[in-house]
Amino acid sequence: MQASNEFVTSGEYERELRVAIELARSAGAAALQFYGGPLVVEHKGELDEPVTQADRVANELIVGGLHAAFSDDGILAEESTDTERRLSRARVWMVDPLDGTKGFIAGSGDFAVQIGLAVEGESVLGVVYQPVADVLHWAARGHGAWVARPETGNEPLSVSGEKDLTQMRLAASRSHRSGRMDRVLRALGITEEVRRNSVGVKIGLIVERQCDLYIHLSLGTKQWDTCAPEAIVREAGGTMTDLWGAPLRYNSPDVMNRNGLVASNGVAHQSIIDHLSPLLTEFGRTRIETE
Repeated sequence: MQASNEFVTSGEYERELRVAIELARSAGAAALQFYGGPLVVEHKGELDEPVTQADRVANELIVGGLHAAFSDDGILAEESTDTERRLSRARVWMVDPLDGTKGFIAGSGDFAVQIGLAVEGESVLGVVYQPVADVLHWAARGHGAWVARPETGNEPLSVSGEKDLTQMRLAASRSHRSGRMDRVLRALGITEEVRRNSVGVKIGLIVERQCDLYIHLSLGTKQWDTCAPEAIVREAGGTMTDLWGAPLRYNSPDVMNRNGLVASNGVAHQSIIDHLSPLLTEFGRTRIETE
C-alpha cells in the first residue's frame, strides 16, 4: 500500500479523507490563534465541561466545510445544536473540534481536532490532528492507519503484540481518575501508565505502541469523542468496545457512550474484558441497552 503526501489516493473514502484532513488542519490552525492567549471559558452540560471560543471557531469551520462537501450527510458536532435530521441519514460525521479542551486551556498541547465518519452506525473513517505537535493520525476502512509528521511524512501504524497484561502500559486520563480505576489496575497487574487529556491523543499512544490499552469506566465520553479514534485503532489492528466487549454504535438519539469503553491492541482485548467482568459486578455496574 502506497501513501501520497497526505493519504492513500485510491479506493473507497478517498474524497472523504481528503476533505477531513484538510478541515482538521485548518481547524487546528484556527484554534492555535487563541492558544496561549486570553480565553473566554464557559461550562456546559450535565458534566460541566469547559468550552472556549477556540472550540466554537473550529467547530464552525469543520461543520461548514463538511456541509459544503457532503450536503446529504448528517453531522453530529459537539458545539452545534443537535437535530433529528441526522437520525435519518446512513452517513453521519462525528465532530469534536477540540478534544481535550482542558489541555488547551492549560497550555499543555494535549488536545486534538477529531473528525470521524459513521456509516449505518459503524465508525469507518477517522482523522485526529494534534495542532501543537503537528501530528496527524488518520485511517479509513480498507486504507490502514497512518501517521503524518512534517519531518517523516506518512508512516503506517500498527499496535503492539503484547499479550501479558502485567507488561502493558495504560493510556490514562489526567482528569477522570477514581478509586475504581485503581482497583482495575491492581486486578490487571498494570503498573505503568501515561496520562493524557484527549481520547484521540490516548488512542494515538496505542497505535504508536507507546501504550497498549485505554479503559474509561464512566459514561463521560460521547460519540464524537470515540468515532474517529475507533477507526484509527481498528485499522492499526486494535479493538475498541464498551466495557462488556460489545461494539460501539453511532448516530443514536442518545449521544453518550453510557457503557464506558476499552481500547486495546486487540490480541489481549478479550482477556481484558474477562478481567473486567467481575469488577463491574463488584462496582454494581450493569450494561445499559442503547438504541
